[in-house]
Amino acid sequence: MIFEIAVLTVILAFMFTFTNGFQDASTMAATFIASRSASPRGGIIMVASMSFLGALLGGSAVAFTLSGLVTIDSGFQTIVVLLAAMVGATIWNITAWKYALPSSSTHALIGGLIGAGVVSAGVGGVYWGLAELLLPPHHLEGLMKILFFLLISVVIGFAGSFLMRRMTKFLLMNAERKINKQIIRLNWLTAAVMSFANGANDSQKQMGIIVLLSASLTTTMEVPVWTRVACALLLALGTLGGGWRIMNTIGNRIFKLEPVHSFDSQVSSGVSIALSTLAGAPVSSTHIVSMSVLGVGMAENRRKVQWSVGRNIIIAMLVTIPVTMLISGAVYLVISLLVGV
Repeated sequence: MIFEIAVLTVILAFMFTFTNGFQDASTMAATFIASRSASPRGGIIMVASMSFLGALLGGSAVAFTLSGLVTIDSGFQTIVVLLAAMVGATIWNITAWKYALPSSSTHALIGGLIGAGVVSAGVGGVYWGLAELLLPPHHLEGLMKILFFLLISVVIGFAGSFLMRRMTKFLLMNAERKINKQIIRLNWLTAAVMSFANGANDSQKQMGIIVLLSASLTTTMEVPVWTRVACALLLALGTLGGGWRIMNTIGNRIFKLEPVHSFDSQVSSGVSIALSTLAGAPVSSTHIVSMSVLGVGMAENRRKVQWSVGRNIIIAMLVTIPVTMLISGAVYLVISLLVGV
């Protein structure tokens, strides 16, 4: 039974990677394409390619941070927790995609792990990191580290893009329209760098699940090469195959973007994602990019921003973790009854 559940968990982790592609990774192309800096086909192929490379070459720090979130001694119990978390997060991803809501795969997965972990083993089933934060030498670990970077990353996305727009607006005050050609070239570069950083961060979340699963079965904490390749490929395929609805929401429904707006958004978003990845923290590229577009719009002309769309994105940001906690906790109870955990 334990082997069958482990295999099912791996399959769901790979399915989640694919949905992560059309939910999170596709966000990387939103401003790039909406600003007409690239054609839809050319832009999405470049983003998918750089996401693939980022997943292959982006390291493992985020994976090990996520794999340390669940602290349950029983290997079989941990595997059931992972299965419940993957089911809950995948349900949320598909639901959000259906309604074109730029929700976060990262929030969904974290909520899933917390919900199933607490139902399985009580509050001791999750590494909260509160003691490490409150007691000397006061450092960020566990869930506290994850929540801190989830918050600070969107703040950097919003504030950074706001400041970028104010700066480029001043610098290009007397520029001629033909400057757009140079900005579009820069957009290709910034989109490539941002997509690479996002591929590194996004793929490692699923790698973290595989690491925790492997540790439950063999006590070995490592990211197998085949897992890295599979996650990179599925992330790229998801980006190519299903992200148009989310891209339309971010690229067209929040604020009408010009190439310079895309540049400002991509620089701030790329910096935020890259810093978080280097720190080993899983973050939400969807929310970072969404907030960067709001920041650009506010700096340009706040009256032209569709604040109702921004409000829906912020609501999704706040409710995803609690909702997926409940879903995954309920799924864990059902599975545990069926398999006799």
